[in-house]
Amino acid sequence: MVLLLISLVARVHEVAFRCISQRLLVLTLALAGGFAFPGVCVHAQGAGGDVAQQSPSSRPNILFIMADDHACNAISAYGGRLAKVAPTPNIDRLAREGMRLDRCYVTNSICTPSRAVILSGQHSHTNTVRTLVDAFPGPDSQTPNVAEILRQSGYATVLFGKWHLRSQPWGFDYWKVAPGQGFYYNPVFVSSTDKTPYTSRVRRDAVRSKGYYTDLVTDAALAWLKQHDRDQPFFMMLHHKAPHGKWEPAPRHKRYLADVTIPEPESLWEDFSHRSPATREMGTSITSRLAPRRTMVADVQKADWPAGSIDLRGLTRRQQGRAAYQKYLHDYLGCVKAVDENVGRVLDYLDSSGLADDTLVIYTSDQGMFLGEHDYFDKRWIYEECFRMPFLIRLPGTVPAGATNATHLCSNLDFAQTFLDFAGVTHEDVARMQGRSLRGIVSGKPPEQWRDAVYYRYWMHLAHHYIPGHYGVRDARYKLAFFYGLPLDASLGKGQFGPSTPGWELYDLQEDPQELNNVYEDPRYAPVVQRLKRRLLQLKQQYGDEDEKYPELMQVRRAHWD
Repeated sequence: MVLLLISLVARVHEVAFRCISQRLLVLTLALAGGFAFPGVCVHAQGAGGDVAQQSPSSRPNILFIMADDHACNAISAYGGRLAKVAPTPNIDRLAREGMRLDRCYVTNSICTPSRAVILSGQHSHTNTVRTLVDAFPGPDSQTPNVAEILRQSGYATVLFGKWHLRSQPWGFDYWKVAPGQGFYYNPVFVSSTDKTPYTSRVRRDAVRSKGYYTDLVTDAALAWLKQHDRDQPFFMMLHHKAPHGKWEPAPRHKRYLADVTIPEPESLWEDFSHRSPATREMGTSITSRLAPRRTMVADVQKADWPAGSIDLRGLTRRQQGRAAYQKYLHDYLGCVKAVDENVGRVLDYLDSSGLADDTLVIYTSDQGMFLGEHDYFDKRWIYEECFRMPFLIRLPGTVPAGATNATHLCSNLDFAQTFLDFAGVTHEDVARMQGRSLRGIVSGKPPEQWRDAVYYRYWMHLAHHYIPGHYGVRDARYKLAFFYGLPLDASLGKGQFGPSTPGWELYDLQEDPQELNNVYEDPRYAPVVQRLKRRLLQLKQQYGDEDEKYPELMQVRRAHWD
C-alpha cells in the first residue's frame, strides 16, 4: 500500500511538472516574439456526450493538411499532363510512403460547404451549410464536430490557416485562422487567445503579419508542434489558402515555370454541342467563349490582377485563350509550389522529431479544380476535375507504403469517422454522421460491403460563376446528373436569379473519362439511365434530401424526369 501511494504521488508530481514546464515554454516563446499557445494539460470531458477511447499508446497523432482548390491533376503523384512539368515531390512522399485514393469525391464542390461536411460527417442539407454564406452551427446545435469529439476524448485539438465557416471556430484547444478568404501577402490572423471576438470580415484595426500566407501558417503549426507535450496525442487541421484564386505566388516563385509552355487539356477547345441545353452555355470560361460573362481572358488583362496583368490586344480569339490559359496555370502552379515546399517542411520535422511513426498524415483539398478542362477555371460542377478530391494518407505500419486504391468510392463525408476510428473513439454523435470510416480501405483491408455510388448536390444556383443548381450520382462506371436549375431556398441564389433550363447528362466514364460525350439521349444507355435514376432517388431518401419540400422542384421533376 505504501509503495502504491508513493507511485501515485510520483505520478501526480510528474503530470504537474509537465504542465508547469509547458507553460514556462509558452511564456518563453511569447517573450521571444514567437507563437504563444494556451496550456495543453487537457483531459477528457463529456459535456457533449459519452466518449469511449483506446489507451493512449494506441492513439496516433492526426495531422490533416488541406489545401484549397488543389486539383488531382496538379499533384504529380496522380500523373496527368502536369506531372513532369510541375512536380510536387513533397506531397508525393505521402503517396510513396502511404496510400493514394483515386476515387475520393466531394459532396458539394465549394469551399465552405465542403469544410462543414468534413467537420460534421454530414451532407450539406443536413448540417445546414449549403452555400458560402451559411455559418457552421455552434456548440449548442445538434451538428457533430469531429474536433470537439476528439477534444473530449483527450486529444489536443488545433487549427491553423483557413477556416472559412463564418461562425467562430469551436472544438479546438487553440486556433489561429485568417478571417474569410485571407490574403496571400501579409495576411491578417485571429486566434483563440485574442481579446476581440472572431469575425469573418477583416477588422479595420487588424494587424497584418509580414510574410506569405502558406509559409506563415506552416510556421505557426511547427511552433505549436515544437512546444506540445508528446504524452498527449494531437489532432491538427493545417489549412492552406493556396491555390485558391486570385492567385499570387510567393516572391521566390514569381518566375516559376516562366520559360515553360504548360500543356493544354484536350477539352480546352471542347465542342459543347453534345451537352444538355441545361449546361451548354453556362459557367465561366478561360477563353472568350462565354463573354461578356466572366472569362479568364478578361481577368488577366485587368490592371489590378494580383499576379500582374498581360496585354492580349491584337491577338486572335484563339491566341487570347491560349495566352490566358498559360497565365492562369503559371500563377496557379506557382501557388502550389509553396504548398508543396511547406508540406515538406512539416514532414521533415515529423522525421527529425521522431513523431513520424506515430502520426497519421492526410493530404487533401476541399475539392478539385478545373485547370482549363472544358474551358473552365473554377469548381462547383459535378464533372470529374472538381468533383474528385486528392487524398493521400500515411501511417507507418498501418497504411501500406506505395499503395493505390482505385476501386472504392470514398468521400469527404467519410473523413470525420475515419479520424475517430483511428483515434479509437466512439461517441453518440457518430450515429448522426452519414459517412463511413476509411480505415479498413487505407489499411489494405477493405470491408466486404461498401457503397456502390456517391451522391452530389450543388445548391448555389447561378451565384458567382453562373452554374445551375444540380444533383447527381456517380457509380463505378457512370455518372448521371440532373440540372434542375432553381435557386430554391439556398442563401446564395434565392431572390437573385430565376430558373434556368433543366436537363440531364449521362457519362460513361470507362469509355469517356474526359466527359466529352453526353450519352443521355443514346438509346443504348436507356437501361443505365433508368437504373441510375432509381439509385439517385434511393440515395436522396437515404440521406434525407427531400425534393418534396420544394413544390417548384417537384414541378420541374414531373416535367423532366422521364
